[in-house]
Amino acid sequence: MYILSSKQVVQEKINHIKKGFSAYVETAELANIIKKECQILQLDVYEDATELGYWFIPNKER
Repeated sequence: MYILSSKQVVQEKINHIKKGFSAYVETAELANIIKKECQILQLDVYEDATELGYWFIPNKER
């Protein structure tokens, strides 16, 4: 079984966002970490919190 650490998951999701792709996580814990990381890196994203999880969608209006 392959287990990813939270740090690895966040880094992969941030890399997706940097490339212009949306990223999805299921937990609020990971969503909060991604949100903080986006603020630090000044990535312009739209966050959509649903009942099933959290989407981070890059804003391409730059």
